[in-house]
Formats: sequence, structure tokens, C-alpha cells
Amino acid sequence: MAANSINASPTKNFFVEMLTRDIDLKDAILDLLDNCIDGIQRTIRDAAPSETPYAGFWAEITFSEDSFTIADNCGGIPLDVARRYAFRMGKPRNITDDDGIATIGTYGIGMKRAIFKMGQSAQVVSQTEAESFTVSIQPDWLASDSTWDLPLEMANNALDRAGTVVEVVSLRREVASQFATRAFQAALVQDIEALYSYIIAKGFEIVVNDHLIKPRPISLQWEGMKKLKSQDMEAIAPYLYEGYEQDVEVTVAVGFHRDLPSYEEIDDASAGKKRKRDLAGWTIVCNDRVVVANDKTILTGWGEAGVPRYHPQYISISGVVTFRSTDARKLPITTTKRGIDASSELYLHVKERMREGLRLFTTYTSKWKQVPKEERKRTQRTKTESPASMFDIVKKVDEDVSAREGGRSLWTAVKDKKMTVEQRYIPKLPSPPPLVQSKRISFNKPVEEIRLIGEYLFDDPDCPPSAIGEACFEEILSQAQDS
Repeated sequence: MAANSINASPTKNFFVEMLTRDIDLKDAILDLLDNCIDGIQRTIRDAAPSETPYAGFWAEITFSEDSFTIADNCGGIPLDVARRYAFRMGKPRNITDDDGIATIGTYGIGMKRAIFKMGQSAQVVSQTEAESFTVSIQPDWLASDSTWDLPLEMANNALDRAGTVVEVVSLRREVASQFATRAFQAALVQDIEALYSYIIAKGFEIVVNDHLIKPRPISLQWEGMKKLKSQDMEAIAPYLYEGYEQDVEVTVAVGFHRDLPSYEEIDDASAGKKRKRDLAGWTIVCNDRVVVANDKTILTGWGEAGVPRYHPQYISISGVVTFRSTDARKLPITTTKRGIDASSELYLHVKERMREGLRLFTTYTSKWKQVPKEERKRTQRTKTESPASMFDIVKKVDEDVSAREGGRSLWTAVKDKKMTVEQRYIPKLPSPPPLVQSKRISFNKPVEEIRLIGEYLFDDPDCPPSAIGEACFEEILSQAQDS
């Protein structure tokens, strides 16, 4: 070092602490899964479009209090990529390897951050169709700031397929403690089920400690082709929107994933009784990765601009937003890739359409909640389709309808158009039948008294309180009418 200069180089300890401080352990593992998906994208870059582009690819995660391993067959890390940037603390500028493919990584820190979050010693083995190599990270490398180079050893068919294995040992104490619990595994499995449902449904297999992950797909109700073709006929169908702008494709689909809840379900949900699978709310997907799952907050439009706050009476409403781009920098995601950038101009524009769809179905729910039995009779006749299938169905119906003499397009323009192409399908939802004015009766009584009346009326002390209340009312009403 020259006498007239000072050392301003960073330390590895600083990078490790800053990279890992604000990331959750589960998120660090999910970063490694994202790398597997990015590997698939590179592998199938020139493949023909398919509904199951990830079929045949897999990732297997294994962990204990002693070690963590993720293995895949997703194409491997090319040697030149490994040498240029795969192991660097950040992605250099002007790297164009991923141009033209739908990845979500932009900063090039996922694998390193995950490794350092878990431990101080790791080995990465990679095999491509052309070559294979091994890179080792040891505690003495982390402790020294004299060199940033990592040892790379060429290997001869290190793996039996084109893929990668990342193994971390010398785990941090807190990580080993979490890996030793069943609760952590259950939570990780639950997150993967929610966040990778779309990818798994498209053929990818993920195994966690010998547990095969099953997808949690969302399907939306509609009442069939005939009613869609008759443009003046009321029908259950989802609200749909699509837009295109500067290499970004956006779709919004929101509707009912089930029939409206009963009063008893609403009361149970309000009391904090959780259902096993809650599909209500908004799910946001960026390049096939779920970044927000089943959100019911102001982040996705609930409780603002004329949309009511989420309430259990809206448990039937579910929506999916997808963003797709070959330039990950244009996606409205946070740096953790597990959240949406709420200040993004693109997201704020799309959010207006999300609220428009929400208002349609919250209004419907409020109108029909006085006659839930009649509404359930109607929804018994509905079909369900995935959001992607609903776009195909509506477009096919629109072609048929528009071709008829006097036929009108099912799609309408967006007034405050900000994208190059924007259109939406707004269904004409059914109106409830006219009813005699009614009000709901609701009150609380001691549980032992409710059980006593349940036993007296139905020989069942565990009879639902709503059924007991209705029976008591009908009995007194009958007496009053006869008096």
C-alpha cells in the first residue's frame, strides 16, 4: 500500500453480516430453490411453449442439525458463469447471460447469502452437459481478507446428471437448533406449498426430507359457455384483466373459488378459528414464483378506494395477479424476492384493476349474504377453472361472439390506459331475488346453556349455535302466530 493512500477495501465479515442479517432462514433456502428454477429457465430457453415446462426437473432438500443439502437436475452452473460471477458477492454490470429468460434474480447474492446464513463451510458441486467442477468454502477463507478467490477443482462427471449440489456443514448454532425441530420442517413445507404451487403444477417436483410437496392451485367459478355467449345473461364468472408494456406481461383474475360462507363459518372465522386451507385474498406471481400469498391487507387493495376491509364474509373471494418479464429488473418485487414493491408505478397502476375486481365481488357478497341458501343453490351449478384457463375460455367465446352479426366484444377498454395494450372482461353477476325485508339476530349466551338447549331440542349438546337459535325463534314465532 502506498504511503499516501489508505486501505478502503471491504471485509468479508462485513459482507456476511450485512447479507444475512435481514433474511429469514426459510427465505434463504427458498433463494436456493429460485436458483434451481433459473437453471431450468436457461435449460429450456429455446424449447417450444408448453403447459408443463418444468416436467422432469426436480430439487431435493435434506437437512438435520448437522448439515443442509439441496440437490437438483436443473442444468448445472456453466463453468464460465462460475468463473465470471456465480460466486462473487454481487452480479457485475453488463452481464447478459440471462437476457431473454424469465428469472427473478437481479443482484446475484442468493446462493452466497443462503450459504453464509446457514454455516461457515460449504461445497458446491456442479455438472453441465460439457463439464463439472467443485468449489469449496472453508472457515479460514471467511476469516481472511487477503484473498477473495475460492478454490475451484475440475472433476470428471462429478454428478450423474446435469445439475447442482450445495452442501453446508459447520452450521451456525441457531440454524442447527431450527433444523432439529419438526416445527421448522412443517413451516418450510407450508411455505413451499404456497409459494411454488404454480411451478409444481407445471411439472416441477420438490422433496423436503423425503416429503413430496403438493401444489395448492386456485380455481375460480364460472357458469359455462352458454351463459358467457349470451352477453345479456347474468352469470358467475371471474373479472379478468391483461396488459402489456415494455417486455412486461400482466394478468389479473379475481372471482369466487367457492360458495359464499354460512353465518356459522363467518362466526367461526371471526372468533379466530382457522380453516386448514385459506385460499381467500390476493396471490401475486412474478415469473412463476409466488411473491405474495393470499394477502388480505391494504397492500393488495383491501380497505381503500371504496373497497371494504377484509372480513370473513369475503372468504370466498380469491384473486391472482401475474407479472412476467425477461428483464427481472422490471418486475415490482422487493430485493428479498418475497414481497411486492408497493411503490412501483407499474404495481400501483395494476392495483387499480385489482380494486375494481374486488369491488365487483364484495358488492355481490353483500347483496347475497341475506340469502346464502339461494346463493349456494346457484353455485352448485358452477364449474371451476384455473385463472389461466379462464383467459383462454373468455377469448375463445369472444371470438365466437364477435364473429356474429351484431355481436359485441366481451372485452372493454381501460379508460386510464397507461400500458401499450390493456383490456378487461367484467362479468355481469347475478342479482339476488327480491326479499321481504329482514334483519339478522345475533347474541351471546353461556356455553353451558347453549349445550343444555341443544340437548333438549336435538338430543345433541354439540349442535351448532346457529341451528339452536333458529329453532328457538321458529318455536316462539309459531306460538305468537297461533295466539
